[in-house]
Amino acid sequence: MMAAPPYPQQAPRAPQKRDPEATKKTLGWVFYFILMAIGGFFLFGLFIIMPLIEDGGESLTSMGIGALLALPLLCLYIWVPWIIDRYDPEPLWALIAVLAWGGITACGFSAVINTFIGSAASAIGGKSFGQVVGACFSAPLVEEFWKGLAVFWMFYFRKRDFDGIVDGIIYGAFVALGFAAVENIIYYARAADAEMMHGQDSALAGTVFIRGILAPWGHPLYTAMTGIGFGLARETEKGWVRWMAPIGGYFCGVFLHFVWNLAATISNVLVLVMLPLWFLFLLAFFGLVIWCVRRKGKIIGDHLRDEVLMGNLTLQEYQMIISPIGRMKATFSFGGAAGRKFVDAAARLALSKWHTGRATRGRKMTISADFIVPLRQELHQLRADVARALGRQVPQPQAWRPGMPSPFPQPAQPYQQQRPPQNPYGGGGPPPAGGYGWGPPGG
Repeated sequence: MMAAPPYPQQAPRAPQKRDPEATKKTLGWVFYFILMAIGGFFLFGLFIIMPLIEDGGESLTSMGIGALLALPLLCLYIWVPWIIDRYDPEPLWALIAVLAWGGITACGFSAVINTFIGSAASAIGGKSFGQVVGACFSAPLVEEFWKGLAVFWMFYFRKRDFDGIVDGIIYGAFVALGFAAVENIIYYARAADAEMMHGQDSALAGTVFIRGILAPWGHPLYTAMTGIGFGLARETEKGWVRWMAPIGGYFCGVFLHFVWNLAATISNVLVLVMLPLWFLFLLAFFGLVIWCVRRKGKIIGDHLRDEVLMGNLTLQEYQMIISPIGRMKATFSFGGAAGRKFVDAAARLALSKWHTGRATRGRKMTISADFIVPLRQELHQLRADVARALGRQVPQPQAWRPGMPSPFPQPAQPYQQQRPPQNPYGGGGPPPAGGYGWGPPGG
């Protein structure tokens, strides 16, 4: 007789349903690539074609120097927001997409618009007036708009990958880091030209020190304000907040950008005087980000307790999922890639339940309700994948029953407090296909 394998056979995969947001996602990618192409055309024309026409390409050497100085620092700085978001990290493709948007689309459109407005202001009031208008008014309004458009793109077209304030901050930081890197290349190239062609000693070193070392988090801080606004819009149950929060966040970012540029326009000495206050503000902002991340972890934990009681998770799996280093634990002791997928699916399940609960209270429709049951089924499939990766059986969850010891000091009520007495989507009609997502896997 053939012995049974030491781990479960792979469960049959549930048939994939058509994504109800497929059309919106397709339109989003069309929107993305059209604006990327236009922004790239502007960027290429202004900073590659124009130098070739004006000086035969001599300044392109300076652009190369600027790239060698700016891009390594970008590789260092993008690790910071990625490390902070530990409970439900954003998809790598999404981070790359918004990073590229910041460096290409936002930079290309902003460069053209700022150049036009600055030239028009110079023609009206002289060179100094044009510099003030361009730096203090045009740049904050225009740049924060085009950077913030990437956050809006994730918020509207890719809502499943945008859960709240933390996600808004992360996407805002990444698009801003892409923008700052390309902008730094341009500034470093100009400083290199000033040093090599006009004899301005230490112009390049000073620019790198100010922009790359002392104040690299300026743009991420500004655009994170827009990200917070969209994050509040994603989390709120109030209609007016959904509209006003992104607008308010955008103007907060514009104001911070305006203050910094105004100080730099008046005097570089004023920038140095402001630095201690700026560092304190930045420290407070990072404290706020860490608090938001911890809050997100608590939301995930609160919405997975009943999954332990219903027999969808073991207590050990629950503790790994809610740990800030849960994905690291999964990598080394829970099947590697399969374990990381398990942690991600559990976090998605918790956040989908959270969104569904808020939509139910506000009597709104939400796509998140349709993900709950499939994600529960996916957890069981991934647990089998983990067992195969480990080459051994893994503990299986069991539903809690009266008389059994509680897995928690204060037993959480099953996920029925959000079950409405009537159809939460109004009208008293039948529930959406697949139900609302309550109950054990598969039913």
